[in-house]
Amino acid sequence: MNGLSLFKRASRAFDDYPSLAKLIVVCTVSGGGYVAYADANSSNGAHAVAPPVSEIRKKKVVVIGTGWAGTSFLKKLNNPSYDVQVISPRNYFAFTPLLPSVTCGTVEARSIVEPIRSIVRKGRVDWIYKSVSVSYCEAECFKIDAENKKVYCRPNPDSSMNGKEEFAVDYDYLVIAMGARPNTFNTPGVVEHCNFLKEVEDAQRIRRSVIDSFERASLPTLSDEERKRILHFVVVGGGPTGVEFAAELHDFVNDDLVKLYPAAKDFVQITILEAADHILNMFDKRITDFAEKKFHRDGIDVKLGSMVVKVSDKEISTKVRGNGGEITAIPYGMVVWSTGIGTHPVIRSFMQQIGQTNRRALATDEWLRVEGCNSIYALGDCATINQRKVMEDIAAIFKKADKDNSGTLTVKEFQEVIDDICERYPQVELYLKNKKMRDIADLLKMAKGDVAKEAIELNIEEFKKALSEVDSQMKNLPATAQVAAQQGTYLANCFNRMEEAEKNPEGPIRFREEGRHRFRPFRYKHLGQFAPLGGEQTAAQLPGDWVSIGHSSQWLWYSVYASKLVSWRTRALVITDWTRRFVFGRDSSRI
Repeated sequence: MNGLSLFKRASRAFDDYPSLAKLIVVCTVSGGGYVAYADANSSNGAHAVAPPVSEIRKKKVVVIGTGWAGTSFLKKLNNPSYDVQVISPRNYFAFTPLLPSVTCGTVEARSIVEPIRSIVRKGRVDWIYKSVSVSYCEAECFKIDAENKKVYCRPNPDSSMNGKEEFAVDYDYLVIAMGARPNTFNTPGVVEHCNFLKEVEDAQRIRRSVIDSFERASLPTLSDEERKRILHFVVVGGGPTGVEFAAELHDFVNDDLVKLYPAAKDFVQITILEAADHILNMFDKRITDFAEKKFHRDGIDVKLGSMVVKVSDKEISTKVRGNGGEITAIPYGMVVWSTGIGTHPVIRSFMQQIGQTNRRALATDEWLRVEGCNSIYALGDCATINQRKVMEDIAAIFKKADKDNSGTLTVKEFQEVIDDICERYPQVELYLKNKKMRDIADLLKMAKGDVAKEAIELNIEEFKKALSEVDSQMKNLPATAQVAAQQGTYLANCFNRMEEAEKNPEGPIRFREEGRHRFRPFRYKHLGQFAPLGGEQTAAQLPGDWVSIGHSSQWLWYSVYASKLVSWRTRALVITDWTRRFVFGRDSSRI
């Protein structure tokens, strides 16, 4: 009864003083409860109550894309102060390194994909995601408005809505991770007649096309010349994707299809057209030589120095370097185009909007922030890091290091800032390593001559001379899944520590300004690369100039790729597919 009386008095007080803000807290203690109220407008402020966390406006983060970069960002983001909206026409994440395996039935398409909603849902339960609000919208972004902080979208063109109902999404931070599209170099006929290998749908289309080619070649009404054309598979591009597809196709034909189509065996031909002097140019020369010799033994025709100039429905025209510009027409049955990446139209339009014209990809700083846009980040294949040059900041570096303002720089003074310089300008450390210099004193000594380390003292001109060749070591990062995944993880860690880093910056010294950068710049750590060459042989190039080629590397490839799959479900499915292939062979049905 006393509790009821207390409640009535409290209610009457609220009615009598409606201008006062009150907070009611109901707590359950040992099966019972109590009610408490507080005046939030107390004159001395001693009893002021902060608004509930749910009422604090969260920063809106919009992520465009569900590829390697976007998914890695989502998986690692665990700061509850963000409201995350994912926009992509593809409602799943695909493990793209296994796409060549999908083309030949070694692995099923469903085994390498994980629904993005499943990743988000699991994230809310898992310790990484438990406090982050993430939602997904199946749509494509067709315009980015940086000035008003909006992205304009329309439903997936493949959906029943036919992309007609457009809508806008506001953001506080925008993360562009939509990847890239195949680069056709504006070659006539490529879009109309070639297959690409960028998406799961591409791999499924190639698989159906391969089976269709064998079925058509088995028709009794065809001539041998027509059968030979239909069963001529051409791969344009001798990079990792093209080489792996050619190797997978060779194994598929010789291990499985010739058993079902024995009459077609003598008509099958696989050709790789590469414009450069060698295939797998980004690999060690030992791997390149081995791959070319193995393909020659396997009967895969590798045509080097061959540039495609036109593709028709039955012929592909090439111009061989050093052949007087003569054009050769090659009959084919199927072409897979794998020659690099190009820019999405929406990215190209956005680049023009912000003044980044005549570029292959969006230019970002070392923190993955789009140049000229403080709240927009870009990562993965759609972006490239514009590493700042040492010579652009040489005067500021000299001034910052010359603490006594003497106009000269000693080795001791330079050593006090060398860690910040190497972190801000990684080309310095790379230059020292390539020149086999022990430390920065050796570099400074080059500009001063035969002088003792302790006596080295450089003016600004001598300092410029010492560092004049450092920027020659700058290189763009490759457009690989490994780079994109590391960038996504890095950016998520920055977002997780955004507020903390504002108060306690952890990056290198700002040479042109005061203080430090909030974060350390992104640094790519190369973990190695693989090139499956067929016949259960793989070439592996790992850090430290370690090269391995053969069956042992194939098993290393199996273990690494299985561990990198996004979920236990996909790991189980892929391992099951590999086991099925060993026991029963590849699936040669058209479905």
